Amino acid sequence: MSAEDKGFYQHSGVDFGGVARAALINLRNKGMGADRRPVGASTITQQVAKNFLLTNEVSISRKVKEAILAFRIERAFTKDHILELYLNEIYLGLGSYGVAAAAQTYFDKSLDDLTVAEAGFLAALPKAPNNYNPKIHPQAAKDRRDWVIGRMAEDGKITRSEADEALSSAIELRRRDEDQMIVGADYFAEDIRRDLAARYGEDALYKGGLVVRSTVNADLQALASKVLRNGLMAYDHRHGWRGPLGHIQPGPGWSTRLASVPPPAGAEPWLTATVLSEGDQSLSIGLIDGTTGTIPWPELRWAKEALPHAHFGPPPRKPSDVAKTGDVVLVEKIAKSEDGKPYPAETYALRQIPKVEGALVAEDPHTGRVLAMVGGWSYSQSQFNRATQAQRQPGSSFKPFVYLTALEHGYTPSSLVLDAPIALVQGPNMPLWRPKNYEDDFLGPATLRVGIEKSRNLMTVRLAQAIGMDAVADTAGKFGVYDNLPRELSMALGAGDTTVLKLINAYAMLVNGGKRITPTLIDRIQDRQGKTIFAHDKRFCDGCLQTQFTSDEMPRLTDIREQIADPVTAYQIVHILEGVVERGTGRAVSAVGKPLAGKTGTSNDSFDTWFLGFSPDLAVGVFVGFDEPQSLGEHETGATVASPVFRDFMITALKNKGPVPFRVPSGVRMVRVDLITGKPAAPNDPKAIWEAFKSDDRLPSDEEDVLEGQGVDSGFTTFQPLTEGGEVPSGPGGPRAPAPQAPAQPAAPAAGGLY
Repeated sequence: MSAEDKGFYQHSGVDFGGVARAALINLRNKGMGADRRPVGASTITQQVAKNFLLTNEVSISRKVKEAILAFRIERAFTKDHILELYLNEIYLGLGSYGVAAAAQTYFDKSLDDLTVAEAGFLAALPKAPNNYNPKIHPQAAKDRRDWVIGRMAEDGKITRSEADEALSSAIELRRRDEDQMIVGADYFAEDIRRDLAARYGEDALYKGGLVVRSTVNADLQALASKVLRNGLMAYDHRHGWRGPLGHIQPGPGWSTRLASVPPPAGAEPWLTATVLSEGDQSLSIGLIDGTTGTIPWPELRWAKEALPHAHFGPPPRKPSDVAKTGDVVLVEKIAKSEDGKPYPAETYALRQIPKVEGALVAEDPHTGRVLAMVGGWSYSQSQFNRATQAQRQPGSSFKPFVYLTALEHGYTPSSLVLDAPIALVQGPNMPLWRPKNYEDDFLGPATLRVGIEKSRNLMTVRLAQAIGMDAVADTAGKFGVYDNLPRELSMALGAGDTTVLKLINAYAMLVNGGKRITPTLIDRIQDRQGKTIFAHDKRFCDGCLQTQFTSDEMPRLTDIREQIADPVTAYQIVHILEGVVERGTGRAVSAVGKPLAGKTGTSNDSFDTWFLGFSPDLAVGVFVGFDEPQSLGEHETGATVASPVFRDFMITALKNKGPVPFRVPSGVRMVRVDLITGKPAAPNDPKAIWEAFKSDDRLPSDEEDVLEGQGVDSGFTTFQPLTEGGEVPSGPGGPRAPAPQAPAQPAAPAAGGLY
């Protein structure tokens, strides 16, 4: 009030004395020929009228309307309420609307923690926030603040000693990067920003005073950022050292020359250093601030020469093979070696920014709330979110939905499918398509469980041919993996494109019992009046406003999630995916030591690598690949690249949680069967496992059939497609070109039969 409206509690909405003074000043300025903006005499009430009901137009008509509205506002509301409206509405710069938001933005404090000097600065801003930005106009900001403090002293709001103390203090703002309260949440925040802009428009986003409650879990978000970066670094180290950032002239003045070398985007929090000398077992380095340190030989051994096409040369034999005096490199200060032995002070490790990229999403499988999301190595390097924007081939991580479709069409986990060579006719004058297993071997007749645990491509193609790609596409659509999956057999091997968020949400719907959930980064949005304008949870709690409850009266929320798959069928897939972790391609994940299930995925030529998995209450998806698709290298698969990231995340995320088993729905019959044959196991069979059957499934017997092809041609099973297509290369995760379309869906097998 001292700065804007000293007589606020005395006037009736318009300060006529102030209007007269402003008129005289404007006439004087006009008479002197001064080209100045007219001086106003708006009271706080008039500013409330303008901010809520009028525009910023500079005209007499607008001022008349403003005065009329001010009188009406004064009659309708108390002075305290008018002041509250004003304080919560005014724009104070840096995207802050209202004094509470400004206190957080400028000083990271609540209003009642502000000093006199800080409150005076905020009171100085309404006149012209951009003109008094202390980073751009520090002297103007201080002068205006000091004027406000002087007015407060004159009005008796503060004592003279308080004013002197405030006048002597500098304007100390917190650093803008302190706004990032959650480590590694840049991609998360940017996706929320895009969502808000799409929902409400840019004006509402930046000026609407929206309060957004996100779903992010700070601990899981920091963990996700850490483990993904470690995983990308581990892959990058396996494929060699691409050389120093540059070179400077060694000798006196090296720190000045080093400071002129800009660090590459994405290097933070690493440091830029130059090699001062080369030793037999270490490199001596210097940093920009003039300090020195050492890179010991164990932190250099990984730096074999990187070669094209993900190949690499022999390991270095001495430190000078890695870098030479004057080379500029990235380093990170470390305290101990990989095996835990402590290093001396000022010890550093050699670093380089990976070329490979990746993404990680952690989701609550019961609600769809995204708890953590990392979209790449560094947001400062690339704002492209590989978790939500990158369309990549899921490879074998799509197979569970093919097998889920089969289970819904009468198959059991012990149904037999032939794992043998197959050739598919693509059309006139087109070569046969011959998909292959990753190891190019064959198991013969094998159960559906083995087909997923060992990720057998040939079994999956035969199974998709038998149940029909129409049924597979319907399942993919229900679970949101693809919007419109092409009816081509190659799609059963994960040849389509999807995102990490879509795929992990589909996996989440497996573990939650086949109930539909929608992934969200936002729990709730409120407008500036506190009214909820969006809530992810659509359930209504009748009676929750009561203040007293007994054990019999506690309200229960109705589960309104749509059932999109039979819960027993969903559990059968979950149970099979547990086997992937225990015995199959996801064995690296078993080190977590808790009940987990999941599936690896590797696309053709190892362009895309995945691991999608879950505990009973946490679903996590990991993707690793190059932005410009290229092979990750020989023997680089979802099992070697992506699953270690999932493992490291789950080890920490589940550290303080007990070994919660997967929930078994009613209608499941657990039977001991032989792991290989799927037949009921003898009492002492060492290969026996518990298998999940539906209550009406016929158990396997010695009279089973094996799902084979429809004909034999030169030793290969052949299928005639309905339409012609281009040649499709084979590979572990499926082809990249159009594949043959499946024939019409056959009749479902009899319940309990083996096919």
